[in-house]
Amino acid sequence: MARVKSGKTNRARHKKVLKRAKGYYAANGRAYIHAVEKNDRAMVYAYRDRKVNKRNFRTLWNQRINAAARLNGTTYSRLIGGLIKAGIQVDRKVMADMAITDAAGFAALCKHALA
Repeated sequence: MARVKSGKTNRARHKKVLKRAKGYYAANGRAYIHAVEKNDRAMVYAYRDRKVNKRNFRTLWNQRINAAARLNGTTYSRLIGGLIKAGIQVDRKVMADMAITDAAGFAALCKHALA
C-alpha cells in the first residue's frame, strides 16, 4: 500500500487562503500560518458586521425621519404612533427616502398621522 501525498491539495488550499489575505499587513498576507488566523478573524467580523450594518441603517433612517418630522411640526415617536393609529404601513427605509426626495409627500404623510 502506497502512502497518499497531499502536495497538490495543500498547494491549492494555501493559494486560496493567501489570495483572500492579499493586502494584509506584514507577514499576515504572505505567511500561510498567519494568513489562516487573520482570515478566520476577518470572516467572524464580516459575519457580525452584516448584522451590525442593518442596525446602523435603521438608526440612520430613524434620524432622517425624525429630522423631517420636526420640520413638519411633530416628533418621530408621535409620527410613528399616529401612522400606526391611522393604519398606514410604510417602512422606515421608504419613509427616510421620502423625507429626502419627496418633502411634499412626507408632509402629507405627517398630516394623516396627526389627524
